[in-house]
Amino acid sequence: MRLTLTTMLSLDGVMQGPGGPGEDRRDGFTLGGWVVPYADEEVGERITRWFTRAGGFLLGRHTYEIFAGYWPYVGDETEPVIADRLNGLPKYVASTTLTHADWQHSTVLRGEVADAVRELKERPGDELQIHGSGVLARSLMGDGLIDEYRLLVHPVVLGAGRRLFAEGTVPAALRLTECDALSSGVVAQTYVPAGRPAFGSF
Repeated sequence: MRLTLTTMLSLDGVMQGPGGPGEDRRDGFTLGGWVVPYADEEVGERITRWFTRAGGFLLGRHTYEIFAGYWPYVGDETEPVIADRLNGLPKYVASTTLTHADWQHSTVLRGEVADAVRELKERPGDELQIHGSGVLARSLMGDGLIDEYRLLVHPVVLGAGRRLFAEGTVPAALRLTECDALSSGVVAQTYVPAGRPAFGSF
């Protein structure tokens, strides 16, 4: 399976608390809910299209708990594709604190996460998708395990919050494979790894 990362970013790279004020207050973050003004039908269609490619999900503990508190209780009439995929497909949770996961088809990964993910990627099937899960994503980026980045960049600057490409991220070059400016101002960008960055001088 290919490992893909889908996440929402502000223009200054923040991915924390996109869906609501109380979603993620770690480090005193008070700006949650910043994607809501831009969450139109076009953005929803793009996210749904990506979900149709899922063969399973890889989630960090925090994102898992947010999803598990919502999606099992959503009827098929609301976001049917996303609900069907999240409720029906395997979910693998990377956590050092969870001992079990109650949401159906969920498994807590044991041992080294990178080793477990390498094993999952060797299995046949469609995409293994990460959604959000910043701590997990940053760890797997450092191990070179993410095959595709799908970034929904929103026209807002937050100035605070946890970032996807935080200080200390392993340097990497990416190749843009798709870029669409949506009517809300959100820009959907898809990248694949392109090795180490090149440097020069003018």
